[in-house]
Amino acid sequence: MHATILRWFRLTLRLQGSVIPSIINRVIWCGLFGALISAAHSFGLPMSQPVFGVVIPSIVLGLLLVFRTNTAYDRFWEGRKCWGNLVNHTRNLAWQIWVAVAELEPGDRVQKIAALRLLVAFAVATKLHLRSEPVNSELKDLVSDPEYLKLQKMNHPPLEIALSLGDYLQQQSHRQALNTYQLTTLQGVLNKMVDSLGGCERILKTPIPLAYAIHLKQLLLLYCLFLPFQLVGELDWLTGPVVALISFTLFGIEEIGLEIEDPFGHDPNDLPLDAICATMRRNIEDLIKFRPSVEFYPNNSNHLESLLANSPDLEVGR
Repeated sequence: MHATILRWFRLTLRLQGSVIPSIINRVIWCGLFGALISAAHSFGLPMSQPVFGVVIPSIVLGLLLVFRTNTAYDRFWEGRKCWGNLVNHTRNLAWQIWVAVAELEPGDRVQKIAALRLLVAFAVATKLHLRSEPVNSELKDLVSDPEYLKLQKMNHPPLEIALSLGDYLQQQSHRQALNTYQLTTLQGVLNKMVDSLGGCERILKTPIPLAYAIHLKQLLLLYCLFLPFQLVGELDWLTGPVVALISFTLFGIEEIGLEIEDPFGHDPNDLPLDAICATMRRNIEDLIKFRPSVEFYPNNSNHLESLLANSPDLEVGR
């Protein structure tokens, strides 16, 4: 019981991840303005003007703020769903490549491992692309040196990695390591990964309309400026602190919308993309340790003769 209460207070008083550092200056200025109106009122100036309460109805501003926050959270949640789909599709494609692609030659296992690590590279490149960051050392361990140098010159590294994966699947089909049905299935999963990338880009490149954002800020400013005139007649010297508290609430709600509308950055309220990519890499490395059953080399005549010698029932005509 006491531990729960203690955790609650720790979370309540926590500054990291809150919007307080972003709005504190505006809150202080609004509080000082309220204190100035209180001082003028105490000197007998006619500062109490309740009519200002009709100028900007509080309910209208509240509805606008709620709509703003809901819209921003929809973007945040859609981004999370896109990344959740990307994780699932990556796991599915990795598993299918690992167990379905036949190893016709001894070196095929190395190519399969490289393809699986390309899947993680796709996720890492997507993260960097959404953050407008260049290709860095995070990708160096996941791709070959020529591929790494090539990605550094590309305008859209995730798409280039997807093309490399598609090319690998086509090569395996031509080598008869995949049948047509398997190729179609694997390409379908790869297409879904690219769709997840497109969903994230849609969120990133479709910001809240500028006119709406400007109008909301204007309403917030006017409301906070007129608020002291409404309250000073009843609160007198308490007008400054009360105005600061109300502005803290309103500016905080608006700032939360700003924090979560672009969920792909480095802020504490953004999606944990670094952790998601690290989890995907661990999953792929664990999968590589699993030995699939398709380890035979059908084109190897010595292996086939040994298989027939040890299993007479496999002889032709038996």
